[in-house]
Amino acid sequence: MDPQLSPTTFVQQFKTETWRHTLLFSFQSLGVIYGQLSSAPLYVFGTVHQKEFVSEETAYGLFSFIFWTMTIISLLKYALLVLRADDDGEGGTFALYSILCRHAKVGLLPNDTSANEVMQYEEENPFKAKVESRARRAIAKHKSSHYLMLFLALFGACMAIGDGVLTPSLSVLSASTGFGRSMSSITFSSSEHRQERVSKALKEYVPVPTACAILVCLFMLQHYGTRKIGFIFAPIVIIWLLFISGVGTYNIIRWNPHIFYAISPTYMYRFVVDARAKGWRSLGSIILCVAGSEAMFAGLGHFSKKSIKITFVCLIYPVLVLSYAGQAAYISKNYTVDGFNHLSESVPRHFRHVFVVLSLFASAVGSQATITASFSIINQCLALGCFPRVKVIHTSDKIHGQVYIPDINWLLMVLSLSATLGFHDIVKIGSATGLAVVSGMLVTTCLMSLVIALYWENNLIESVCFLIFFGFVEAMYVSACMLNMHKGAWFLVVLFLLSFTVMLSWHYGTLKKYEFDLENKVSIEWLTDLSPGLEFLE
Repeated sequence: MDPQLSPTTFVQQFKTETWRHTLLFSFQSLGVIYGQLSSAPLYVFGTVHQKEFVSEETAYGLFSFIFWTMTIISLLKYALLVLRADDDGEGGTFALYSILCRHAKVGLLPNDTSANEVMQYEEENPFKAKVESRARRAIAKHKSSHYLMLFLALFGACMAIGDGVLTPSLSVLSASTGFGRSMSSITFSSSEHRQERVSKALKEYVPVPTACAILVCLFMLQHYGTRKIGFIFAPIVIIWLLFISGVGTYNIIRWNPHIFYAISPTYMYRFVVDARAKGWRSLGSIILCVAGSEAMFAGLGHFSKKSIKITFVCLIYPVLVLSYAGQAAYISKNYTVDGFNHLSESVPRHFRHVFVVLSLFASAVGSQATITASFSIINQCLALGCFPRVKVIHTSDKIHGQVYIPDINWLLMVLSLSATLGFHDIVKIGSATGLAVVSGMLVTTCLMSLVIALYWENNLIESVCFLIFFGFVEAMYVSACMLNMHKGAWFLVVLFLLSFTVMLSWHYGTLKKYEFDLENKVSIEWLTDLSPGLEFLE
């Protein structure tokens, strides 16, 4: 690395790469960023209560919600719009807040480095700086708006950390549940009554210990860094995607070739009209189909924007639509069968043991996205004085954003194991995870609308339209998740209160320290006036 280049400049040069490097990044991103999105079919339908499927129309309506939610949020919002708002190659909630702090002057804690960067940018910019907009002046003037933006940034960071705790537990426990169901189907040479008891015991007691063992192994791998983990996990994701797309195609052809009619929004309208409170509550599970979309943005510091977009548009999106369509096709014709909403039930019997092995590996990979995003978010919190100082290890000498934080890694592991052992139920964990996912997305929508208006300085109407359109979709899912507060979502509230208290307290202390240093700073004029006296003493 050229010592004359700043880390940011070097990252920018490294990321404006040839197609060879883009493809390399795309391959690595499969195992780091897209693991969560790819493993979501394990638990999206599985976290919906079986009694909510009252007819074939229910499967049609839920698949219609999945298709349009993925299209609007994952594809349109994140892949095409939000990824453009990076902060010198970094993404996530705090990246948006950092942009606003530097360019809209809303930061509560003055940052000399940021100010210097803005001054340097204005000096190097050949064009005349734009006149400050009325909205920017109004927000910079009112202190209450500064506190509101800080609250949004801290809230979004807490949701990302909560997601990093809950998603590993949910995905691994979902796969372990399939493993338990597969083990229970093995026939033993015993009486029918004993066989039934053994099968029930395997279903109940095998998943949790298996999930805990996988979680411990997963968190122990984190110190190897994003690059090595990406190379290890990417082939697993590719095989998993090929498998679930093949199963999805098989189910569509065999059970219901007309399932793609459900792409029509009329099926969503019918579902909303017919849904009661319990039916509306099931949307809190459907939002999990886009769990991992925030990781596309939060993990931006690990890869290039081009590689993230290409991988999602060309591979992840079409494969997931095919997988969910196949599972909905199976459910529409088998909603009276026991356990019909588990992905393992829709897999042909001859391939179920293969599916169990692949799902266990895929669930571990699926957890990687949220863990990586948690490291990135906390690293940004440290830079803005909103988190206690912890050891940050840069695992790459080329990509500045690839970091590993040991203390946070072990804390996430303990909390994730606590959720697994405490709930041992994917429905309850899914309720909390869904609320974390959609709440973080809603914060990103709010901050992104401010970036459009204050940083990009686009027409205010564009900012308002962005906020209303995406905010309405996400607020709808928030209302559904809130109905599940008593069924596990309360655990996210506990995590939020703990992490938010730590962040806010540290930021308050940092601000007070800065004010104290400012008040007790020795001026240069005082030292100059004192210097003749010092010469006389000498």
